[in-house]
Amino acid sequence: MCIGLYVFVYGTLKPGGCYHPHYCGTHLTEAVPAMVRGQLYDFPQLGYPAMTNGADWVKGYLLKFAQPQAVQAEILAGLDALEGYRADRPSEESEYVRSRLPVFNLSQEFLQEAWGYRMALEAVRSQHGLYLPEGNWP
Repeated sequence: MCIGLYVFVYGTLKPGGCYHPHYCGTHLTEAVPAMVRGQLYDFPQLGYPAMTNGADWVKGYLLKFAQPQAVQAEILAGLDALEGYRADRPSEESEYVRSRLPVFNLSQEFLQEAWGYRMALEAVRSQHGLYLPEGNWP
């Protein structure tokens, strides 16, 4: 059965990002420019960003995968590993936490919900994240 896996990405997993080909490229069905509510931070010393809860718009892509569910589960497990997320441990022990996010198009019209990865604001501060008010990471 192919229902579909939807993931919102805003950093190294975006098309053109360094992790996109390995984690998304071979299975990706579609990449749609999109936005979610949150606040975006850059970690120049680490080479990747983080999104926290917030009211800003964070720009990225809604990635769509239309493989059988077993393949979708493998894709999500790979993304979880990359993001340091494990559902079987407390959220404060994960670098990022995966949750369902409402995703909007660039005209701020609701598209659908998708998985996305957020970091706790305390973790961003402890790693000296730089706030990106425009909501776009290179």
